[in-house]
Amino acid sequence: MGELTDKVAVITGASRGIGAAIAQELASAGIRLVLTARRQDRLESLAAALPGNPAILAADITDANTAERLLALATERFGRADILINNAGILRVGPLETFDLAAIREMTATNFEAPVYAAYVFARAMKAAGSGSIVNISSIGAHLTAATVGVYGGLKRALEIFSDSLRIELAGSGVRVGLVAPGTTATEIFSDMKANGQPGWDEYVTPLQPADIARAVRYLLEQPAHANVARMHVYASADAH
Repeated sequence: MGELTDKVAVITGASRGIGAAIAQELASAGIRLVLTARRQDRLESLAAALPGNPAILAADITDANTAERLLALATERFGRADILINNAGILRVGPLETFDLAAIREMTATNFEAPVYAAYVFARAMKAAGSGSIVNISSIGAHLTAATVGVYGGLKRALEIFSDSLRIELAGSGVRVGLVAPGTTATEIFSDMKANGQPGWDEYVTPLQPADIARAVRYLLEQPAHANVARMHVYASADAH
C-alpha cells in the first residue's frame, strides 16, 4: 500500500489496548479512521483525542450486521474502506473441571466468526475496487500447545489458516491479507483471568506494550503494492516460548 495518507481504515476492538494503539499509530500516519467497539464512551474519548475526526460505531462485532454497518459507515463518511484491522478478541482459560463452557461459544463468535465474516464483507468490496489491505490480529498462542488454553489457541490457529487461504485466493487482485501475532502484551485481555484469581500472563515477563503491536501493523501496511507481509510474530524479549 505504501503511502498511507488519506487511506481509510476500519479497526475493530478499537476502544482500548492494542486496538486503541493501532488507531493512534495509523492516525499519526494520516489515515482516516472508522472505530468500533462495544462501549460508546470509550470510543468517544479516543476519537476526541485523535486527528481527522474519526467515525465511530458502538456495536457488538459478533452481531451479524456489524460488518456491513462498518463498511456502510466508511463509505458514507469517507467514500471507501482501504484497510480492515480485525483486532477484537477475548481470552478465557481454565482447567477442565472449572472451565466455563459458555466461553466456548463466546470466544468462537468473537475470535473467529466475527473476523472471518468481516474479512469476507470487506474483501468483496476491496476486490471490486482493485485494492485494499486486511490485517488480522492473531496470537503466538496459535502455535503453542498448553493445558487450559486449547480453545483460545485453536481459534487463533484457525484464524491464521483462514488468513492464509484468503491471501492466496486474493493474490493478484490488489487486495493483501496479513496477520500480526502478538506475544504477551500488557492489555485488559487478562482481566478475566485476574478476576478469577489467576495471575495474568503479563505478570510473568516484562510484556510488550500495545504500541509495539501497532507499529507492526503499520509496517505491514507501508509495504509497496508488490509486497505482502503475510505474517509477523512479535515476542516480548523475555518470552521463552
